[in-house]
Amino acid sequence: MSEAEIPLIDSHAHLDMKQFDQDRDEVIQAARKAGVKKILTVALGISSAHKTLDICHLYPDFLLASLGIHPHDAHQVSEETLDQMTKLLTSHPFFVAVGEVGLDYYRNLSPREDQQRIFRQQIRLARELNLPLLIHCRDAQADILTIMKEEGVACLGGIMHCFSGDRTFALDCLKLNLFISFAGPLTYPKAFNLKEVCQQVPIDRILTETDSPYLAPAPQRGKRNEPAFVASVTRTIAEIKKAPLPEVAAQIVANFSRLFPKKAVAGLGLNQSCSGVNKSA
Repeated sequence: MSEAEIPLIDSHAHLDMKQFDQDRDEVIQAARKAGVKKILTVALGISSAHKTLDICHLYPDFLLASLGIHPHDAHQVSEETLDQMTKLLTSHPFFVAVGEVGLDYYRNLSPREDQQRIFRQQIRLARELNLPLLIHCRDAQADILTIMKEEGVACLGGIMHCFSGDRTFALDCLKLNLFISFAGPLTYPKAFNLKEVCQQVPIDRILTETDSPYLAPAPQRGKRNEPAFVASVTRTIAEIKKAPLPEVAAQIVANFSRLFPKKAVAGLGLNQSCSGVNKSA
């Protein structure tokens, strides 16, 4: 099997962003050529959601979508915003998750009280709609764990997006029924702690993403990121796990299939039992 034939998943990209306005179709076709089977493109807010839906309709066999209010924008959220979110999430089958949502105490672009309140409201919305969550956490581990436990995130599951925490935080996330998603930073030469976390997380709880257009992996670092580059992340996971790349890739596809409804991942065509990979490694 050539590398181009190895199935890949990008569980978090932002294809609606302006960085792709000039060559979005070329970027998507490059992802297909690289072996990407599905991209989950993440809308941040209502206007982003409408643009994301327009893009999804152009590639209905290839794209899924998520919608959430990022913690940076929590101070701008009204009840009308949440009502609009609910209507969009329930009206369009492309939307398979609520996110990205969470807490960001690194930039603090919204007051922490607003971030926590909107995070709780969006978890409750996800529970009402029975949708998994895409969770953003930066310098807010203690508070995010408290809120997730209090709001019953374990009943929903979801993804800890672009994981950047330590082993203890990863284990806490696993207990809450979350997948751990690794992005470009895992590939950086000095990412020793992140590589150690990847080694400790069971392969059947790992997902891959790009967070494109941000955080390009080591071979493309400093450039615009794009979904095709998820191949570098997957390859790095296989190296860390000391497992064959095709088996690791197939397991990640199977993980994605478990998290989202079967109708959403129809056509992946892969056996979800990937016995060749050590699940506890």
